[in-house]
Amino acid sequence: MATALITHADGMNYVTPDGHPEQVARLEHLLHAVAGLDLRRVGAREATQEELLRCHPQRYIDLIRAAIPGSGQHQLDADTWVSPGSFEAALRAAGGTCQAVDMVLSGEVANAFCAMRPPGHHAETEKPMGFCLFGSAAIAAKHALEAHGLSRVAVVDFDVHHGNGTQDLLWDEARALLVSSQQMPLWPGTGTPEERGGHDNVMNLPLPPGSGGAEMRARYLNEAFPRLRAFSPELIIVSAGFDAHKDDPLAQLEWEVEDFVWITRELCAIASEAAGGRVVSTLEGGYDLAGLSASAKAHVEVLMEAGT
Repeated sequence: MATALITHADGMNYVTPDGHPEQVARLEHLLHAVAGLDLRRVGAREATQEELLRCHPQRYIDLIRAAIPGSGQHQLDADTWVSPGSFEAALRAAGGTCQAVDMVLSGEVANAFCAMRPPGHHAETEKPMGFCLFGSAAIAAKHALEAHGLSRVAVVDFDVHHGNGTQDLLWDEARALLVSSQQMPLWPGTGTPEERGGHDNVMNLPLPPGSGGAEMRARYLNEAFPRLRAFSPELIIVSAGFDAHKDDPLAQLEWEVEDFVWITRELCAIASEAAGGRVVSTLEGGYDLAGLSASAKAHVEVLMEAGT
């Protein structure tokens, strides 16, 4: 079966000020990198109100909509800006990830990668932050549980920054297991091992600055993968941030492209054992354009390899 690439031109309409790391060029470079791959290319749909409301209350959705400027950019916090096209871009980022769930669970494709921006894993229940407006990975997990009736969904987040938003949105969801590795110390300052969720459904794996693939692989092999196998997920959703790459300007981990290949291949193997190979991946961070492009392309190539 095929691997789906879900994206949309609206992802280019989330415009930030000059010099901001979350820039339109991120998506442009990524899509150029995967242009030659044999993927099933699908336009991302917008998230429905019902899908958003599984994670965010109506007053928050209305707050984000009301914050969108008619022109230029508007600052929501120290890091997070919105422009006239930001609301639609965020809807398609969340909706495209739910669409990926639909396609994978229906058997239409083997797995899927949603290449959209803004990212989502820092958006809390009622708080935009870290370039994120809606919690795409958590919304997709809830969609799999509620719309498709799954009993166990795992979210694995290997972005260099802790997915505080995904943790907040899934904290009380016993049917979801969140496994998150992140540099610590680093913004946003969350992600300690003591943060375990309302149902012991959160596993945080902090990694020290300057550590590389060897340290990451040991933590996943000894801690994360046994926990995932014990949970036996029916679907794995990956928050695929590529900012642990050694050249990324916002953090100090030393991962190589081969480390992203390794973790993707291992997650696909666990999905093959427990979930019929069903994996949905969604883009989070990655701010060195060359590192992002190479790592994301390698990630997608492993998904393709696993889907054959």
